[in-house]
Amino acid sequence: MARLMTLSDITSQHSDVLGTEYHDPTGQTAYGMNGDKIGTIRGALAEPETGKIRYLIVDAGGWFSSKEVVVPVGMSTFEGEEVHFTNLTKDQVMEMREYRMGEEYSDDDQASDERVLRAAHKDYQVDESNYAAKAGYREDDAMYQTPDKLRLLEERLMVNKDRFVAGSVEVGKRVETHQENVNVDLKREEVVIERHAVTDARAVEGAVLGADSKTMRIDLEAERANVSKQAFVTEEVTVGKREVTDSQTVTETVGREVLEVNKSGDVRLDTDGKPMMDDKNRKA
Repeated sequence: MARLMTLSDITSQHSDVLGTEYHDPTGQTAYGMNGDKIGTIRGALAEPETGKIRYLIVDAGGWFSSKEVVVPVGMSTFEGEEVHFTNLTKDQVMEMREYRMGEEYSDDDQASDERVLRAAHKDYQVDESNYAAKAGYREDDAMYQTPDKLRLLEERLMVNKDRFVAGSVEVGKRVETHQENVNVDLKREEVVIERHAVTDARAVEGAVLGADSKTMRIDLEAERANVSKQAFVTEEVTVGKREVTDSQTVTETVGREVLEVNKSGDVRLDTDGKPMMDDKNRKA
């Protein structure tokens, strides 16, 4: 048989399989043969890959003080908030294996319960030579056929987001040089020689030309430029990061299940899908 999970586990772990448009019978009142109240529906066992319900978990507190069993979904019909098992008796439930929520419903357990249920009604009897307990759920097996209250599934896009390193920025500094000209005013000394003609020349006694030869030395000073460099703060840089949101459109193909109604003969349907009789046969 296919692996089964409780409907509550599928809802929490595999919600993408079920979508949101599905029927959960949990909490509904359960009735057996002849309208006897069995108890309540505790949940369901379904295939996680398809979301198809195969069993209903029934709390038989109305028949027994404490016992839960799993009943194939094909034996049930839904009426409002009630679930009816018209072919299920108290004696059958007594013979069925007790189920505890969360435990595995094994192939042997299924086969054992099926033998009890199939023997009670001809609609559920199968040719054992063509049907093996481990062969899976056959669509032509009345015991596992979907009841009238259908679940219409719809696929919806589930978009998850993860973070990744999209890029990196390294911030450092380097020395960049260029030639710069600075005009500086420098002072220097020049020699100034003034000559004056003597109009009333006087004789110099005892003077001999060339005997009193003297040389005058004058030092001239000048300014020169001494260039040095000093670093100044011209800009301060603060590095951080901020989060921005971009809108992106993703496209994928999804499907949904739609109801198909096949009519045969003179049958009309109202908006609720209920059969309507021809006008001439309609009751007044």
